[in-house]
Amino acid sequence: MNTHALDTFTQTTKPSRLDTASAWWLTTLDRMERSVVADPAIRVLQRGVRSIPLGDVRDLLRGRPLGHPVHPLLVQVPIGCWLSAAVLDIVPGGGRAPMTLTAVGLAGVVPAAVAGWADWADLPPEQARVGLAHAVSNVAAVAFYTASLTARLRRHPTKGRLWSFGGLAAVAVSGALGGHVAYRQAVGANPAT
Repeated sequence: MNTHALDTFTQTTKPSRLDTASAWWLTTLDRMERSVVADPAIRVLQRGVRSIPLGDVRDLLRGRPLGHPVHPLLVQVPIGCWLSAAVLDIVPGGGRAPMTLTAVGLAGVVPAAVAGWADWADLPPEQARVGLAHAVSNVAAVAFYTASLTARLRRHPTKGRLWSFGGLAAVAVSGALGGHVAYRQAVGANPAT
């Protein structure tokens, strides 16, 4: 195919649903990065997090001994537990394991969140804006999984599954936002991390 034919083909081809969804997502993130609506709250929160006297623990939370942020490593515990719980909820005979995995995932949130907030406190405005949306999505995920665990403990496994699947959707949004901050905005990609 010659260049002119390729250009004509490209111009007449309708974008796929994935291309359309991707364009919408990236446009939404670009708008979020430019929106200054949350900036006053972000400044207050960042100052508050930076004012916590952590000493050398702050460097540990930020991953300086590793040479890269520790938050992405720590989020593997809740994400892995919750994804595994969802798989066991789908297959027959999962038993009590999804409840245990949900509880372990919730316990794993604390160190991941503390490390995330330590990183977030030093982000510039564009990244902090998306990072705040990431944190809000995480709060939603924790609320869903707390409701799931509560339902499971009260012997309402169907409700527990439904809350869990809602939590997994919130985790997916949160992960996409966190991935945007970490990779597209290149947080932690320099030696100053």
